[in-house]
Amino acid sequence: MSKATVLVSGASVAGPALAYWLHAYGFEVTVVERSPGLRPGGHAIDFTGEVHMTVLERMGVLADIERRQTGKTDWVMVDENGARRGLIPGDFIGGDVEILRGDLAEVLYGRTAGECEYLFGDTVTALTDTEHGVHVEFENAPARTFDLVIGCDGIHSRVRKLAFGAEKEFVQHEGYYYALAGGSHWENEPHWQRERARSLGCNAPGRLAMTGGSKASQFYLFASPELDYARDDLDAQRRIVAEKFAGMGWRVPSMLAELPDLDGFYLDAIAKVSMKNFVKGRVALVGDSAYGHTLAGFGTGLAVVGAYVLAGELALADGDHTVAFARYEQIMKRYIRKADDASPGRFLAPRTSLGVRLRNWFLGTRGFTLMVKYGDSAKNDIDLKNYPEIIAAQ
Repeated sequence: MSKATVLVSGASVAGPALAYWLHAYGFEVTVVERSPGLRPGGHAIDFTGEVHMTVLERMGVLADIERRQTGKTDWVMVDENGARRGLIPGDFIGGDVEILRGDLAEVLYGRTAGECEYLFGDTVTALTDTEHGVHVEFENAPARTFDLVIGCDGIHSRVRKLAFGAEKEFVQHEGYYYALAGGSHWENEPHWQRERARSLGCNAPGRLAMTGGSKASQFYLFASPELDYARDDLDAQRRIVAEKFAGMGWRVPSMLAELPDLDGFYLDAIAKVSMKNFVKGRVALVGDSAYGHTLAGFGTGLAVVGAYVLAGELALADGDHTVAFARYEQIMKRYIRKADDASPGRFLAPRTSLGVRLRNWFLGTRGFTLMVKYGDSAKNDIDLKNYPEIIAAQ
């Protein structure tokens, strides 16, 4: 197998998953991560369907994930008087297996930390793609040259910006923002005591406020054109949420009163990454950096499958990126087609009172059941090669 050197940017999910497979196939892997270490806890993410389960099983992490899984959280939609108006079942939200993002990162990191180099508290600042490698400059570490660079650094990818162009060329705002505050209600419960729970959500036109959810202790979603705010000014971002939800009834006033004291706050747009190509020269993108779609329900699974496919194709091509990148792009472009159809903002926070009522009615119909089945089938719509078996037989 190839001994090519690969720099992976991002140590959340896609990055460690890719590092696992690349190392298994003989590549020398370095992972760089802006955060000073793994981020514990966090919101819950899920995997659904045979394809996701197969990839996790082939990685040898499915049993660990199942041991750490959360319970399932039903979303009960209520009106401003607290009366129940609809239900989004936890089996839909939580997939076949749901786990806190921090727990998943810990599992994946544990499988790679002893074999791969991790550079925490650092980031890529410049890339120069040449015939013989990619010269990489870091914020802190000395510059180095790698055979390949893979961006697994999220929807606001630094690697994508440096290698492909400005974010505005690829990231489409979809008219909504979401905010998370406080840890998931699963965060402080032992893994073996996690049982099915319920969270409550209330709509006003163009707004959704939720408390007690698996995503965070508070979850907000609101319609808005693009906002101009500093991504590192959390107090200003909290004020945005307070302004957008001012005057809303139900439990919202008490939620907003608690908001300044909750840690783990995060605000971002619901956006979709659309790229004609997510490989260029010796640089490729995996996960949200290449085909992210916020809250659409495909992100984590797509990231893990994408990492599996890219590493497998690189191994099959014995490190020849010109062959492997083309195959990876062809396979993943087909797989992500149905993920592009999702519209999470309009579904969760309709812009009119009539829209809210129709959405709540829809939740109890066969149409919602069909929508769930469509999403499940989309996550299995790939001819998944058994890369480990094929490569072992070579």
